[in-house]
Amino acid sequence: MTGQFPQLIVAPIILPLIVGALLLFFDDRERRLKTSLAILSVLAQLAIGLTLLFRVHWSDDATALVYLLGNWPAPIAINLIADRLSSIMLVLGSLLAIPALVFATARWDKAGPHFHSMFQFMLVGINGAFLTGDLFNLFVFFEVMLAASYGLVLHGSGPARVKAGLHYIAINLAASLVFLIGIAMVFGATGSLNMAEISMRAAEIEGFATPGLHVGLSMLGLAFLVKAAMWPLGNWLVPAYSASAGPVAAIMAILSKVGIYALIRLSLLVPAEGEVFGSLVIFIGGAATLVFASIGLLATQSIRTATAYLVMVSSGTILATLGLSEPASTTGALYYLVTSTLATGALFLLAELLERDQDPLSAMLSVTMEAFGENSQFVDPEEEVGRPMPQAAAVLGAGFGILAMVLIGLPPLAGFLAKFAILHSVIGPGAEAMSEAVTMRLGLAALLIFSGLTALIALSRAGIRTFWAPVEPFMPRVSIVEVAPVLFLLVVIVLLSVYAGPAVDLMAATANDLHIPNGYLDAVLGAERVPPYAGGEE
Repeated sequence: MTGQFPQLIVAPIILPLIVGALLLFFDDRERRLKTSLAILSVLAQLAIGLTLLFRVHWSDDATALVYLLGNWPAPIAINLIADRLSSIMLVLGSLLAIPALVFATARWDKAGPHFHSMFQFMLVGINGAFLTGDLFNLFVFFEVMLAASYGLVLHGSGPARVKAGLHYIAINLAASLVFLIGIAMVFGATGSLNMAEISMRAAEIEGFATPGLHVGLSMLGLAFLVKAAMWPLGNWLVPAYSASAGPVAAIMAILSKVGIYALIRLSLLVPAEGEVFGSLVIFIGGAATLVFASIGLLATQSIRTATAYLVMVSSGTILATLGLSEPASTTGALYYLVTSTLATGALFLLAELLERDQDPLSAMLSVTMEAFGENSQFVDPEEEVGRPMPQAAAVLGAGFGILAMVLIGLPPLAGFLAKFAILHSVIGPGAEAMSEAVTMRLGLAALLIFSGLTALIALSRAGIRTFWAPVEPFMPRVSIVEVAPVLFLLVVIVLLSVYAGPAVDLMAATANDLHIPNGYLDAVLGAERVPPYAGGEE
């Protein structure tokens, strides 16, 4: 156990676990009390995540923090590790959880039992997956996260949610089986489940254990890619996310990033920087995901479904960039990961407000009218002059425009800066020194531009049909509790744009830690036990 306050490392897991269990003892009629406890929990998790991030990045002795559960020595110990990457992901999860939870208090926490408990338990799994340094406990936290998400996807009932939820459950259960088999094979080859110890032993393995290790790591990579929604493994994502309630879909925007996090963490610990996981396969899969999601984005008429495809666009972009296995490209991918996750989470909340009172057939009617030229009839300009625009529609329209700019990648917001960082790393000055083929780098650049163009077309069309030329009068009925979470996420995105320099510096330091993991390995394997009691002897 290292660091001044090592107990903070376990707090993001223990706190939501205790609060979630405690909320089960209160009747749903005690809604104000349950809501207050749940919100205090996520606020505390954000404070803890920011404290850990400051400790591992900005403090004078910035090193990874390790907590040895049970006080066993490494590598026997089940350890929790807070470094730059895990701290960034903790903060990102909390920044999504706070507005999603506040938004849910307007109506969705009343749509079914134990919403707040399931929400807290999902945060247990998410935070635990980011912090654990042990493969089996990574599996355990994945299952805790997924088990809670099963209930949240079905929250509110309805045939669409049940159909999408059952598909989501079946695919993830199959992936979990592959995950568990991969863990068993890696343990059989290395004799350890500690990720740092696996990294050390993988370089020394010889003989029959080598193919066993490679097959085991490949199965882990397959499971992670299912969670990351890589095409064709991620066909569960769009139906599940588009059918879920707005706040559920918003917090689930980070679930696919948990799979990406696990892939980054383990692939860059084993020798050859991800080649054992198939970096070329990851690049091709990411590129295919980008193409598939971009086509789906053009085909859909629903903002909610379009947002789900944008989550896939985000995953495809990150996976294709990570396939290059270079620190510069990883820096851009991490910045894009944070920006796109916040933006898609906010757009899920906004889509809930925009589509809540709309007739499901209105989009189809709009397409039909366009196809037969019904919208081309002359409209007297005087009829449009002086038409008032409701304040709620103006606020939602402005929010939609900002989020669209971020997800398309238009300047000057963080979405453009993130894509520019990736493009600069693959085709900018110094990119010729990269070891990867020119075709891969140029292909990624072309796909980034293509995905941005498709997002521009799809989101512009959705904005016009919703705010400018709706089939039905657009008079949204929203409350401050529903608008404030969207505004909160918009403020965070703007701050990421204004303070892009420090943010990119943080991502660059994180990428350097990942590609040169000596600091991580030294912190884990050199973690010291504490005496059993003050002044005692072991």
